[in-house]
Amino acid sequence: MRAAHVTRLGSPEEAISVVDVEQPEPGSEEVRLRVKACALNRLDVFARLGHPDEEDRFPKQTGGDVAGVVDAVGDDVTDWEPGDRAVVYPIVSCGDCEYCSMGEETMCSSYEIVGESRPGGLAEYLVVPAEILDPIPGDIDFVTAAAYPVAFTTAWRMIVTAGDLRPGESALVLGASGGVGNAAARIAAFLGATVYATTSTAEKADALSSIADEMIDYTAGSFDEAIADLTDGRGVDLVADHVGQETWQTSIDSLATGGRMVICGATSGANPDFDIRSVYQRHRKILGAPMGNRQEFRTVGRLVGAGDLKPCVDRVLPLDRIHEAHRALENRDVVGKVVIRPSE
Repeated sequence: MRAAHVTRLGSPEEAISVVDVEQPEPGSEEVRLRVKACALNRLDVFARLGHPDEEDRFPKQTGGDVAGVVDAVGDDVTDWEPGDRAVVYPIVSCGDCEYCSMGEETMCSSYEIVGESRPGGLAEYLVVPAEILDPIPGDIDFVTAAAYPVAFTTAWRMIVTAGDLRPGESALVLGASGGVGNAAARIAAFLGATVYATTSTAEKADALSSIADEMIDYTAGSFDEAIADLTDGRGVDLVADHVGQETWQTSIDSLATGGRMVICGATSGANPDFDIRSVYQRHRKILGAPMGNRQEFRTVGRLVGAGDLKPCVDRVLPLDRIHEAHRALENRDVVGKVVIRPSE
């Protein structure tokens, strides 16, 4: 089969090769998918640029957002048959610890991520445990199915589970043109909140205007000042920040008294310099919210399948154009998700 492998650190052309490798065989409790669509995330970029929390071992086969057709099943698999359409929940946990028992797979101390610590979907075929597959909801296509798992499950965790955003409240979403940011803005709008969103160009702002009440160009000035102007000095009830150290203080300063900042990433760095008084003196909260659990994954899947939430897909490319996909994502030249079609 053909697969995209990261073989070293470097630019897309230096680091990624499309290679022919042996087709994987499913174990007794595993399923082999013919991968029809696989969306990229920042983890894919980190895999070839280097990640501070990850040891660089090559080759890497990334891709955590996977949808496809069951091709073969292991001897002990009874819930899946060849031809079934399936989408991957990209977390493999132990299933036995106190957190797994509570349904909190990403709190498990030994969980693994498909496309990071396990082979991902940037290949024509992928073997995964049968237990992490779900039927593709409704009649959505494979590209849409691959566009929602990581971004929307993470965003639901941020906005709903951790952030507890309510109808009539207000939310500021940073980087709303990216995968998680775009999903977070859509979920906040779906809940009936007033949505403020940051982006960097007029073209992106125009593309996002249908899901945000107000767009803020973060390159034109400090976005906390823009929020103060837009809210008559009050601030917002919730800030969704996946940027990290560059924006922490500005995000905190954008909050109303009693507001919540939810965080799921640190793409600009993990060591923010901020005034802790700006948190406790204004009764503000900072909440960690990484990838959501299986129930949240299924919740967003049902909403996507019903048409209530609609992933934004910027472009769809074949596996041979994986370098172009990486460049677009790294340069932030996208609105929504970049999806690869490893097989037709």
